[in-house]
Amino acid sequence: MYWSRAPVSGSPHTALRAHTMTLVGSNVFVFGGCDSRACFNELYVLDADAFYWSTPPVVGDVPVPLRAMTCTAVGKKLVIFGGGDGPAYYNDVYVLDTVNFRWSRPRIVGDRTPSKRRAHTACFYKNGIYVFGGGDGVRALNDIWRLDVSDFNKLSWKPISGPQSSSSPVTQGPGGKDLRPKARGYHTANMVGSKLIIYGGSDGGECFNDVWVYDVETYTWKSVSIPVTFRRLSHTATIVGSYLFVIGGHDGNEYSNDVLLLNLVTMSWDKRKVYGLPPSGRGYHGAVLYDSRLLMIGGFDGNEVFGDVWILELAVHAYYSQISHFTIEV
Repeated sequence: MYWSRAPVSGSPHTALRAHTMTLVGSNVFVFGGCDSRACFNELYVLDADAFYWSTPPVVGDVPVPLRAMTCTAVGKKLVIFGGGDGPAYYNDVYVLDTVNFRWSRPRIVGDRTPSKRRAHTACFYKNGIYVFGGGDGVRALNDIWRLDVSDFNKLSWKPISGPQSSSSPVTQGPGGKDLRPKARGYHTANMVGSKLIIYGGSDGGECFNDVWVYDVETYTWKSVSIPVTFRRLSHTATIVGSYLFVIGGHDGNEYSNDVLLLNLVTMSWDKRKVYGLPPSGRGYHGAVLYDSRLLMIGGFDGNEVFGDVWILELAVHAYYSQISHFTIEV
């Protein structure tokens, strides 16, 4: 594996942290986030082949400036949920059509809506976006909600697990105790089949090192026992074959530039040597996998907000050989 700084051209863009970064085709859509002074609602597009930045003109109902929201690709649409700016927290849903660059605020059917939040996660599975955790400015959260996106003319929310949901099945641990992760934000969530993999995060006091798996088909939480652990918050986690590639984040003491690999078959961590000139330690950045490269944009190291683009070349044969099809047995 090899780090290099990407040679970018095109429109200048702001240094950003707590923005979203979502791949549609060969384009990386970067939305919102903040620098050291303000939050934004700009949309930037990076051509991941040419490393060319553009700022397409958008129309419609543009979201307010946001940070720590989520952005989930559903076909060629991007679905933004939650986030905030300063003391404000939101639970609004916005949709961007990446074909005509039109923003809209779709109609939500029914009266069930997740509480306002930011620093949550959102993952797409079978016409649903599964939102977990985050914080509302008063406390950290550990509930799960599903946004039904099968019809963009009528979206609807349903509580799946957590304090807001008394009706959904609950995992019982030993002694009938309710078993679920501690409330948290700035964690990561990835979907593998029907399994949602939650790693790390913070409740504002503690920086977590735990890994949890939630099966959205059976409504069950399981805690994963891992011999060696790493504390992380505000990191990124990207599925590459049967590995979860975790980049950077904060370990409770300092910002890191580590690349950690969680082997999802053996459920063990692997710290790999990475060559080249690495980016400085940071959190609140974004990362996507495109064409055997992990692309990382922006972030924050406690002092500086970054606007740089980094490439982590994956010696792909080393990861894909083991694995195009695997299941998580926890």
